[in-house]
Amino acid sequence: MDQILEVLKDHWFDIVMGLAGIAFGWFVGNWRSRRRWEKKEFFDRVNVSLNEITEGTLRIRTVLEKSGQDIFLNSVAADAVAEAAEKTTLEDATLPLPKGEYWYYLNSVLNEIAEKFSTGVIRRDMGLGTKTTMYVICLTSECDDDIKTRKVRAMLIRKSLLENLPEDMPKLERDSHSVRWNTLQILARERTKNPWKFLEMEIVL
Repeated sequence: MDQILEVLKDHWFDIVMGLAGIAFGWFVGNWRSRRRWEKKEFFDRVNVSLNEITEGTLRIRTVLEKSGQDIFLNSVAADAVAEAAEKTTLEDATLPLPKGEYWYYLNSVLNEIAEKFSTGVIRRDMGLGTKTTMYVICLTSECDDDIKTRKVRAMLIRKSLLENLPEDMPKLERDSHSVRWNTLQILARERTKNPWKFLEMEIVL
């Protein structure tokens, strides 16, 4: 006990400051979490959504959703993606990440998707019946007021569809999906101007 008291006497200031730092960090983290919940912003999440037009109707389906840390495997990279997601605009929903680093972020998402569909690759290698289609991946964060929750959204769309979007808006399953239609049009233009924001991948089933 005497030794403990001696340590406390000699280092009480450092101990108090350390505890204050922990308390402040907890307070800030809790405050940020509460603000994000109130604003329905979850930039630490990455949602991979398939965009398709079937029988004249735009359909949006979630392929997977994970935390940015699980997908990018690095807290600095996950934070960079989250910060970029907060800076998107109505005119450009693609994440404003550095050109030289964009491939690394996209490749992390590609690896996550590829693992989900790895069975098809093995089937093809075994000579079993499969079908292969080329898709395009792009990192976005839609910020329209009609969006219920803001997240990092990795758009997955068939390459041939993105290159040949219909001129007129397709039927929508929900009125709010008009935002996604606008996003897809933005992506089609961006892929022509800034192809480095996109990554192609094959999916085998």
